[in-house]
Amino acid sequence: MSAQAVLFDAPGPRARRRNLILTIVGVLLSLLVLYVVGARMSAAGQLEPSLWTPFLSSEAWVSYLVPGLIGTLKATVLSVLLAGAFGLIFGLGRLSHVRALRWVCGVVVEFFRAVPVLLMMVFSYFGFFARADWMPSEYAPLAGVVTGLTLYNGAVIAELVRSGVDALPRGQAEAGLSIGLTPQQTLHSIQLPQALTAMLPALVAQLVVVLKDSCLGIAITYTDLLNWSKTLGSAYANTVPAYLVAAALFIVLDYALMLFARWLERRLKRRGTPGVLGADPLVVQGLAEPGAPAADGVHHAESGVEHAVHRAQESRAHRHDG
Repeated sequence: MSAQAVLFDAPGPRARRRNLILTIVGVLLSLLVLYVVGARMSAAGQLEPSLWTPFLSSEAWVSYLVPGLIGTLKATVLSVLLAGAFGLIFGLGRLSHVRALRWVCGVVVEFFRAVPVLLMMVFSYFGFFARADWMPSEYAPLAGVVTGLTLYNGAVIAELVRSGVDALPRGQAEAGLSIGLTPQQTLHSIQLPQALTAMLPALVAQLVVVLKDSCLGIAITYTDLLNWSKTLGSAYANTVPAYLVAAALFIVLDYALMLFARWLERRLKRRGTPGVLGADPLVVQGLAEPGAPAADGVHHAESGVEHAVHRAQESRAHRHDG
């Protein structure tokens, strides 16, 4: 069971067949659209070789595309780090046993999930950072982009954390409580590490969303890859080829992130760290058959709980010794 299967129902045979048909239809429609667009671009002279030759020179890359890539990656990295902290804090807040704190965190998370990213960028930049005297003006667009991406993606990560912990079997919490841990200690020592490990591929996949949404910063004059491609198109009078090259670079970056997410998921599966979330169903009542017990999931659960309990006991013993 993958992390996505925790959030969504696994498709059955009919759903997989329907998805395959829709995928084939989608690919055929995409090829048709590409053909029509290519024919119209060719008729308009946008595919002339002279419009593409600037990309063979170092000036186009050193002066435009590489600075744009650096701007995109800078906004993405900062947003990912801050969104991770935001999501962890408010995700734990949504799991708190204090009703008021849980309600406040829920309102904050749902609010920032509902507001479009672009609006948060515009309001934070024009309403705050562009008027701030303490911040150099060249950093204001970056601050606006990072703020919008952090608030939206942090809210999404908070919901992933909450749903990941809620998806754990109740026995995980009961095991911690049975050895004298408080509910908060059980959450931090047993439930949260397993939930984060199981949700890690989904969390890494969220990087793709952050990377793509960073191009919205062009609305507040942030100089990312899209903005530098626009400038390059104006300098060489090849706007359409410049945007196509920028789109190709975004696809390469997205694909690299997806490969990293898949590699990380395979590595976690080999180590068995997905724990109970990666375990197969144990017993279906009335359908059990004789033979080797389906104990793989039990072993994962027991291993995860024993490891967490051992760490909690060592931590408590260390505090008592101190």
